[in-house]
Amino acid sequence: MKGPIQSIEVSYFVHATEDPEIIAKAVLTLLSANAEPEEEKLEGHFGNTIIHVRYHLTGDDAALALSRVSVLLTTPTKERLKENIEELVDEHSALYLRLDKQCLIIGRLEEGRGDPIRIRVKPRGFLLRSGAKEFYSKSLFGGR
Repeated sequence: MKGPIQSIEVSYFVHATEDPEIIAKAVLTLLSANAEPEEEKLEGHFGNTIIHVRYHLTGDDAALALSRVSVLLTTPTKERLKENIEELVDEHSALYLRLDKQCLIIGRLEEGRGDPIRIRVKPRGFLLRSGAKEFYSKSLFGGR
């Protein structure tokens, strides 16, 4: 069955001082999926290793992941996201979220700007009859 979400991409950076397994476990718990990541090794400004990690989910796995994000977002974060939903959606109706990586590790979902977990949600275009703002408001916040 094809749900309202076409795909979700989750990406983040793992710095040399972080444990990649702890972060991966937190992300996989959030996604409720058994996905394999794509990893790219990079070099930081001072020669330290940085790993860019990316998960890509489609179909029902993507819809389930968005549902989990919706459930786990803290109430203040939901309110801020709802107020700024138009700024989080691009011209192709994709939603972009930045969540605090350290909060995710301890089981909370909050907005994060510095070194975040990035989530890009791509909906099925034909389901956006009422517009992206209304679609995401319903998907993430349970209403308008």
